[in-house]
Amino acid sequence: MQPQAFYQVVAEDFAAVDGIIRNQLTSRVPLVEKIGDYITSAGGKRLRPLLVLLSGNALGLKGEQLRLLAAIIEFLHTSTLLHDDVVDMSGMRRGRSTANALWGNAPSVLVGDFLYARSFEMMVDLDSMPVMRIISQATRVIAEGEVLQLSKVRDASTTEEIYMEVIRGKTAMLFEASTHSAATLAGANDDQREALRNFGDYLGIAFQLVDDLLDYQGDAETLGKNVGDDLAEGKPTLPLIYTMREGTAEQAALVRQAIQKGGIEDLEKIRTAVEACGALEYTARMARDYADRAIACLEHIPASPYRDALVELSRFAVARTH
Repeated sequence: MQPQAFYQVVAEDFAAVDGIIRNQLTSRVPLVEKIGDYITSAGGKRLRPLLVLLSGNALGLKGEQLRLLAAIIEFLHTSTLLHDDVVDMSGMRRGRSTANALWGNAPSVLVGDFLYARSFEMMVDLDSMPVMRIISQATRVIAEGEVLQLSKVRDASTTEEIYMEVIRGKTAMLFEASTHSAATLAGANDDQREALRNFGDYLGIAFQLVDDLLDYQGDAETLGKNVGDDLAEGKPTLPLIYTMREGTAEQAALVRQAIQKGGIEDLEKIRTAVEACGALEYTARMARDYADRAIACLEHIPASPYRDALVELSRFAVARTH
């Protein structure tokens, strides 16, 4: 199954979600619409709303409620992107300038707040208290994950356990909320709901592991962002944590110093070190393991083209180059 086939099985739903997103971006303040349209039209994979649509359809749920839920999830994700780019001082995302680079930090944060607020208005329209509970708890966990990550910037003592806690919060939580809320909206039984909740968690972890791997293995043109961004910000991601733990004393000292000072002056040396000590293969292997665990969860879901797409999406998530 080619990547576009993931979307093809829910193409009609996806087009409808795009329409909901455009309609919900309306505001009496022109700058809100301008920034909102800029960030939502940037392309991107839109994996989270895709997960909503595939999960719901796999359990027999179709129609406007599922599409609205997918749009809610995308609004939440987009708002976190706006906030993250300000926090990380990022200048490039998806191959073009970030909103904060074009309009400044304050408008980006405030439009992110607008998208958060709009998503909760849409949740009221959805009128499902169980789904609202899942998503509201997820937004709290995501915020906690981002703050935890911020507290570990330039901290070379960060352990793999803390790193996993960070990525579970800042990335995997919204994947999990996507599949869990869709299963809940579909009226799934307890086994199916738990299976899809775990599926989202494992897939989200695999996805972030690959992202962190590509920060040392990719190139800016392919990634759509600057290579070495994590290192520049002093973020101790798994390739660096593994190198400090398993590399030579010289490799560990190089990485430790780079984390503590931030910047990308030693990027090429770091890339050589993480490759030489096996950190990239370790990270890739862990990503594949989590993808396999995600796929195993789908045994509880009835066979269908939608379940097949979820399986193939899991494999694509760890084979991608951007």
